[in-house]
Amino acid sequence: MISDSSQPPSPPSASNVRSSPWLAGFLAVAAVILVGLNLRIGIATASPLFHGLQESLGYGTLIASLLPTIPVLCFAVAGAGASTVIRRTGLERGITLSLLLLTAGLALRVVESTWALLAGTVIGMCGLAVCNVAMPSFIREYHGNRAASMTAAYTTTMSIGATFASAVSVPLAAQAGSPSTALALWAIPASLALLCFIPLSFRSKPTASAPAEHVSPWPLLATRKGLLFTTVFGIQSLLVYTVVSWLPHILISRGLQPASAGVMLAIVQGVGIPVGMIMLWMASKPRLLRSAFVVASTGSLLGFIALLLLPVELSLIAAVLIGLGFGVFPLVMLMLSRSGSTGAETTALSTVAQSVGYLLAALGPFVLGLLQGALGSWTAGLIIVLGVAVAQLIFCYKLGGLRTESAARKLIEVDGASVGQRS
Repeated sequence: MISDSSQPPSPPSASNVRSSPWLAGFLAVAAVILVGLNLRIGIATASPLFHGLQESLGYGTLIASLLPTIPVLCFAVAGAGASTVIRRTGLERGITLSLLLLTAGLALRVVESTWALLAGTVIGMCGLAVCNVAMPSFIREYHGNRAASMTAAYTTTMSIGATFASAVSVPLAAQAGSPSTALALWAIPASLALLCFIPLSFRSKPTASAPAEHVSPWPLLATRKGLLFTTVFGIQSLLVYTVVSWLPHILISRGLQPASAGVMLAIVQGVGIPVGMIMLWMASKPRLLRSAFVVASTGSLLGFIALLLLPVELSLIAAVLIGLGFGVFPLVMLMLSRSGSTGAETTALSTVAQSVGYLLAALGPFVLGLLQGALGSWTAGLIIVLGVAVAQLIFCYKLGGLRTESAARKLIEVDGASVGQRS
């Protein structure tokens, strides 16, 4: 339960939360929504401005390729230590610390220099890395009986935030007079999420009890479940962050105006909102889980084919299909939030899937940027991305053979007629 009268006296703000189950429940719901809102804003706002940032700050091809790769690398490296941070600080305090880093990093990017852009991105994305790992456990602990609906709220607000941010990024930079200033303004919604988590942070369990709850994430890589989660998470992240990082630049290089290219990225994100709801509804029906994975990953594959072959005037078709492919993410997050028999096991699986998965995903934005810089064309990189989309379809089909058992909260194999538990 969220309230616990047996706990020792707390500071006034924490006391209010403990003594009011309604207030605590409201904050728990608001926390999921606000964190979801911020998860892609820091990345989606930068992508349409990469061209303008490179012109105003004067950095070269290497920095241009590194910038969209930094978030994914931070998710991999900082995400690997997220389990330790959460174990030592407590779940709520760990998320609070991560939101503080996010807010500070985004605000630092107001300084118009390459070092501030790089440093602010690293600091902010390290904060997001902890959020990425911790939120499935937070949903499990606070919303265990309605994990599907809260995961839907989480991923929907994430798409809403990214959609809005992508659409207004270029006009906001024009109004602010600087792309750097426009980037820093997105520290405001991050600070709202931080303020929401501060009262909840007083609920964190004492550090002394944490070791008993610890589950090492790395042995999970030796299990079929761990490998499937990690592979699918890595592949879908590679595709998502390649699109979020480079789609506007690709379309601009083909003759589309920067504002219109930002709108196309917003459409990709916006399509993910209803698609995520539909995919999660399908996932709530055990027999449709695999179908949901196949539909989403097939949409992604067709979208990249359209982006590679169709003229820029028909980029809307590619944007809609790629947005359908973004439906893989909420499916994986829902399965993560329902996996494991304890919160510690959920955090362990989330840690290994995201840290290793994001390390794999970092190759996408970086390699695509380098290939474009070396060849002067996006074609070779898009062909490679197309091959990755084929791999996503195959591994999503395999992961779709696993479902969560709501009673035992373990993943079981449902292929064929036999039903046997897998660790």
